[in-house]
Amino acid sequence: MTSDSKSGTTSDRTSEALANAPVDALKSIYRRAVKIREAERSLQSLFADGLVPGFLHLTIGQEAVASAVSEWLGDGDTVSSNHRGHGHTLAKGVDLTGFFAEVLGRASGICGGRGGSMHVADLRLGMLGANGIVAAGLPITTGSALALKLRGRGEIAVVYFGDGALAEGLVHECLNIAKLWSLPVLFVCENNGWSEFSPTARQLAVRLQDLASAFGIAYLQVDGNDMLAMHDAAGQAIARMRQEGIPHILECATTRVRGHFEGDKQDYRPEGEAGEMSARDPIVIGRARLADLGVDADWIAAADAEAAAENARALQAALAAPTPDVASLLFDVYTPKGGPHG
Repeated sequence: MTSDSKSGTTSDRTSEALANAPVDALKSIYRRAVKIREAERSLQSLFADGLVPGFLHLTIGQEAVASAVSEWLGDGDTVSSNHRGHGHTLAKGVDLTGFFAEVLGRASGICGGRGGSMHVADLRLGMLGANGIVAAGLPITTGSALALKLRGRGEIAVVYFGDGALAEGLVHECLNIAKLWSLPVLFVCENNGWSEFSPTARQLAVRLQDLASAFGIAYLQVDGNDMLAMHDAAGQAIARMRQEGIPHILECATTRVRGHFEGDKQDYRPEGEAGEMSARDPIVIGRARLADLGVDADWIAAADAEAAAENARALQAALAAPTPDVASLLFDVYTPKGGPHG
């Protein structure tokens, strides 16, 4: 159901989706989500111990979104992220050891330890990078979508952004261009209800659904903490995009468990909200969905153990890696003298 016909949520289709859901896909999504959760728990501890340089914005509570969207992506599809981008990065398939090394500022990091938490990128996998500037991933993705359209292979570009980005002018510009030029952009809004420290309603006078309608862009709203609902909605959106070559908006209601950044006291949250967040844990919901599909509890326990073991190995390797040589400080910043522009 779309904004150019009618809008709707996937909650009323959950039973039907459950009956038709491929078990292997839900297992794959669950594995991604648990991998992300394990990695971020480790980063949470490392940051507390002073081993992570700079700020850290964790995606704990939002893992189901990127895990499900990535189930429908191929190697040629591209992804852009935001400051809360660890989950998007790992879900796209970026190497866990290289990811840890990058966030820790080590020479063996995906970007040589130069990008850190908010700028992990791996162009070989179509991961165009996270971005510390709010909404900055949208024009990058819109440009990528234009390139993919010209290439003509039916590939799509995905951008993840929070509801706090919706007041940025870039969002409106990119929606406009994507519609005008029929670009294959999947705009994935992770709506956690917060724009940094303020409820989004204080900063935005319009709903994303209304923006979609104004620009005539296909739209779906989904429970972003339900892996099954996410699998269903992402599949519908992406299938239509590949068939028709159009942009699509997927708004995912999700939960930001941690603060805007690590160290945020979150004293602005309403009393009792912490308990509500626990009930909305996508990992817990995912286990329940798997059980409903007949997946044995032993498989779930084994998947959890496998994720923990992989996490421990990757983290150990990253921590053992050296820091970058000072001589590399200006690498990739200036063209060497005598180079093509020298």
